[in-house]
Amino acid sequence: MNNYLDISPEVAAAQRDGKPIVALESTIISHGMPYPQNVETALRVEQTIREGGAVPATIAVIGGRLKAGLTTQGIEYLGRKGTGITKASRRDLPVLVARGEDGATTVATTMIIAALAGIKVFATGGVGGVHRGAETTMDISADLEELARTPVMVVCAGAKSILDLGLTLEYLETKGVPVIGYGTDELPAFYTRTSGFKVDYRLDTPEELAAAFRAKQEMGLGGGMLVTNPIPEEYSMDADRINAAIDEAVADAKRLGIRGKETTPYLLARIKDITGGDSLAANIELVLNNARLAAKVAACL
Repeated sequence: MNNYLDISPEVAAAQRDGKPIVALESTIISHGMPYPQNVETALRVEQTIREGGAVPATIAVIGGRLKAGLTTQGIEYLGRKGTGITKASRRDLPVLVARGEDGATTVATTMIIAALAGIKVFATGGVGGVHRGAETTMDISADLEELARTPVMVVCAGAKSILDLGLTLEYLETKGVPVIGYGTDELPAFYTRTSGFKVDYRLDTPEELAAAFRAKQEMGLGGGMLVTNPIPEEYSMDADRINAAIDEAVADAKRLGIRGKETTPYLLARIKDITGGDSLAANIELVLNNARLAAKVAACL
């Protein structure tokens, strides 16, 4: 067992009893939503996973310890501290651990800690990717590199539509990461069900997803798998409206000189303001939808 890792009693009991487990990130708590909606949503997602017959393992770094599974108090702590907590990717872990500090885990870091804890399935909202203008800024999310190297299935609502979706798919193809559409041939675009870009494969059942991931592992191919699960139809936003909001938010971020790991939290908050909160409501529903699917896949595995 990793000397820096703490597995919660609930998650450890699930491992001992052979129960399915689903990892959850913590950046969505600290940087993705305002308090108290962030805490309420995190607890709803955990409950959704339990209702699906699996055990949730919310992941974070607290006091320099890698945590696989948080208490309600731990989730409340992250929610209240909010953006005061470091948004932690792979590069941040050594320093945060050495200093005994806190970190909210991105997709990349959640994958790392999940893999250390032996957890194979991870539910999130959307993954990072290649940012618009990356041909000059080289702004490419570490999530993509982690998908190429860490053996965890990530269930998401596609790449955030604030990104360059075409370049994101090209990058994943180069890295050998399968992009699977759950019940769809087209890449979902987070707030909307379609993007105009095709996924690598369409699979229609949790059993098929589990079988593909198992085969990847047993062949020793390494790396993860990206499962893209469209937001439910009733919560999908109008594409023209959300794209106009994204364009406005991207222009604002460029004007203000916002870049790097501050970009996504700024854009999500700005889009929420522009859409009068509708984007936040959609965000919550798509996360719950992904949690339901991840619980089913974990049970199949």
